Amino acid sequence: MDGWHVVGLDNGGTKDNGTVLDQDGTFLVDELIEIPSDVQLGPAAAVEALVVTMDTVVNRAGVDIAQVRAVGLDTPGPASADGVMSSKGATNFATPEWRGFDIRSALERRIGLPVVYNNDANAAALYAHHVYFGGATAQASSVSVIIGTGLGGGLIEGSTVIRGRAGMAGELGHVRISLDDGVLEPDQPMPQCNCGQFGDAESIASLTGIAKNLLPYWLTRYPEHPLHRIADPMVAAKQVRTYAEQGDEMSRKIFGQQARAIGRLLSIAANFTDPAVYFVGGGVVEAEAEFRDWFLAAVRANTVLRAEQAAVETITTVPDLDMAGARGSALAARAAVLADDSSPRATAG
Repeated sequence: MDGWHVVGLDNGGTKDNGTVLDQDGTFLVDELIEIPSDVQLGPAAAVEALVVTMDTVVNRAGVDIAQVRAVGLDTPGPASADGVMSSKGATNFATPEWRGFDIRSALERRIGLPVVYNNDANAAALYAHHVYFGGATAQASSVSVIIGTGLGGGLIEGSTVIRGRAGMAGELGHVRISLDDGVLEPDQPMPQCNCGQFGDAESIASLTGIAKNLLPYWLTRYPEHPLHRIADPMVAAKQVRTYAEQGDEMSRKIFGQQARAIGRLLSIAANFTDPAVYFVGGGVVEAEAEFRDWFLAAVRANTVLRAEQAAVETITTVPDLDMAGARGSALAARAAVLADDSSPRATAG
């Protein structure tokens, strides 16, 4: 294939996946291609796994590696805007050697190509924005919340990810929200996040929030529920969605609390960025259609907007979520190449 290309790589706790994007903005890999991420084996093994993923998708796309100009990379956070892992570690990067590890630079040295970094929520948000607005991305703004093990967020203005000075902009999961008047039950303990805060959005609207805060409370209210038989809190938490899809009363109450928390969070976002679209992503929107629609309706009902905002409001789902991170990373890499090619230095050369 003629012309240049970029690769997008999405790093996860167990799997990596990737894609290839050509210079005209066409994705050349249609299916989800997953490779073990090996992050539990440490940084060196994880970087090699990313190289394997890159080689796999480049071959699948029928592209010569010499045609690849740049690579986009995303990982779970927290990490700096340049891809340096938090000094305190993270859920997916828990061992000591990961603390403060510069994964972007390590991959760049290994492959000899420029690497553009985003956290995984920002990458998914960028892709959702691109799909929804198409050629009008430069005139639009959006806010994304991605409900997973934690609660990720992404702020897009025009076609640019808002990162902030330290790279922590869009960490919507750690925004404290009002929990009175219907989010928590009167006797429900104040939920605590893994970050140490009480009452932030992630403490409720995440898999960890279910395991640590919501499920233990609700099981006391439903002493005969089958989830009592599962000892591991995270394993039990993963089953809550399955029960909710089947209409289980307790599980719907748990996800009802999550939906109200997301609505409160989007109400705050409306007053900061006044976006054109709010995207919701994660396992909760990859569920059965009836449950997904029920959840999104509950989010909408709990998002408080001014009349002018409500008249043009859209709350919808992140498309192609399994591939959204890699595709958003590829879009970021392509934008970096185009910006470099249009720079005065490039023009003068």
